[in-house]
Amino acid sequence: MIGYIKGKIKSLTPEYALIETASGLGFEVLLSGTAFSSLANRQEGELFTYMQVREDGVSLFGFATVEEKEMFLKLISVSGVGPKLGITALSGLSAVDIATAIASNDVKKLSSVKGMGKKTAERIILELREKVSVTASLETSETPVLVASDGDEDAVVALMTLGFSKSESLKAIARARAQGASSVEDIIMLALKGM
Repeated sequence: MIGYIKGKIKSLTPEYALIETASGLGFEVLLSGTAFSSLANRQEGELFTYMQVREDGVSLFGFATVEEKEMFLKLISVSGVGPKLGITALSGLSAVDIATAIASNDVKKLSSVKGMGKKTAERIILELREKVSVTASLETSETPVLVASDGDEDAVVALMTLGFSKSESLKAIARARAQGASSVEDIIMLALKGM
C-alpha cells in the first residue's frame, strides 16, 4: 500500500499530478482540490495517498494533509460512495466544509458536489454521524473536563469527524467561543486554527 509520495512534479493538472520519486519511478496521482493548490507553482511536492486496487487497474488518490485523507476514507466507507466521488467531494468542498455539513445536516451543501445526489448526501450524513457518535461513546479512557452546550454539539461532531478527540474538540470550541465565535462555521474555523 502506498500511503505517501514525495518527489519532483513532472506534470500537474487540476485532476492529476505526475510525481517522480528519488528512485526514478513516476506515480500518477488523482488530486483533491486542496492537493492541487498545495502543488501549484512548485517543482517538488508531497502527498498523502490512498491506493485503490481493482481488476482493471490501480489508482492513487492524493491529499494535501492527513486530515483530508481521513475525511476521504470516511466518505468512501459510506455505501454508494466510491473513491472517485470521494475525491470529487474534496475538490468541491474542503474537509472542514464536509464535516460542517455532516454536523449540521446540510444535505443541500453536500448534494452541491458534482455527481452526488440528495440520497447519497443523506446517506453520508446518516452513516458518518453514527460513526462519530459511536467513536464518542467509546472514548471512555478520556474524561473531558468541559461539557458541550447544546449549541456546540454540531461543532464537536464536525471536529471529531476530522479526527480530533472529544476533549480536544471541547477545549478548542471553548477557546473559539472566548474569541467571539458564534456560528458553527466560525467556531470550527477558529477551533482548527487553534489546534
